[in-house]
Amino acid sequence: MYDFAVVGVGPAGARFARRAAEAGYDVLALEKGEVGTPLACSGHVSTDIWEYVPDEARDHLFQNRIYGADFHVGGPNSKAYPFYKQTEVSNVIDRVELDRTLADCAREAGADVRERHTVTAIEEFDDRVQLTVSVAGESGTVVFDAKMVAGCDGPTSRVRRTLDLPEPAETLHGVLAFDPDPDHGDFVDVHLTVPRFFAWRIPRGDAGVEYGLAAPPGAEVNEMFDALTDTYDVETEHFCSGAIPIGPPKRTTTRRAFLVGDAAAQTKPFTGGGILYGMTAADIAAETIDPDDPETLSDYESAWRDELSTEIRLGHLVRRCYSFPEWLQRVGLRSLSGEIGVHMDKPSSFFSREHLKKLF
Repeated sequence: MYDFAVVGVGPAGARFARRAAEAGYDVLALEKGEVGTPLACSGHVSTDIWEYVPDEARDHLFQNRIYGADFHVGGPNSKAYPFYKQTEVSNVIDRVELDRTLADCAREAGADVRERHTVTAIEEFDDRVQLTVSVAGESGTVVFDAKMVAGCDGPTSRVRRTLDLPEPAETLHGVLAFDPDPDHGDFVDVHLTVPRFFAWRIPRGDAGVEYGLAAPPGAEVNEMFDALTDTYDVETEHFCSGAIPIGPPKRTTTRRAFLVGDAAAQTKPFTGGGILYGMTAADIAAETIDPDDPETLSDYESAWRDELSTEIRLGHLVRRCYSFPEWLQRVGLRSLSGEIGVHMDKPSSFFSREHLKKLF
């Protein structure tokens, strides 16, 4: 009997497994494939990422530093509205290696991390949760028991759906691919040319350039992506596609299960990114949940919402601007562009003394 079974070893799952193991709990963490693959997420992150990995990991994770973004209401030849800092705003990292590094941290803390283990069934009892698992290359299934299960298995979470937890408010369709030609530029490009979201271009140093976009269901994302790369006149490779959950469900816990990360739609509504929010929630889960006391799950539910709800609510307001008429977008970008004092993960920092000083 494990204290916790973690389903999904992405950033949120690996972080929770590590923190729970460090707290002395017996942790089993299951990943259906190889950790880090397939890639379905951008590697553009805030510099806060370095607080979650060992210092020595920076050398093999870091790809490029970013000082700002050029916003466009049209294609690459349209007028750019720059937003920037004198210091680093963000970094570009090797996204696959980030997952592997975080999983290694969980292993070193004592978590039992197993790859190629696919959870096929979950049954919740009064005193435990039972997981049926198929193992790649082996016949039959194995069964694991745990006092609690952490659903960290992404936007289409099997844990969430099997245990009848509500779905996120919305799911976007995101796509990205890469141009291998090196680019050490220090600005990303953001194009407000996609319905209710945006497209992007991210220079990744020697690793090349990332192109991507996301849009609501029904939008022709592949066609829009081809149009984006055509306007940049580039050929891309390693095409990736995935779901982006927006808007946390009203409930993320049952009697012996809880959701963390993309499974709980703990993401930024205005970018779709969820690495920092998911790992923040993972830390809160490790601090608040006692596997021997199911009542503590309500503490987790309250605590993560207290920590993230303001940023998520303000993020929804930012996203509404993507649907403004083009003339209004231009007015807003022109009036707000320039040096900024905001944090890319925290919309509330728009009202910080540092940013208001820059703005006025």
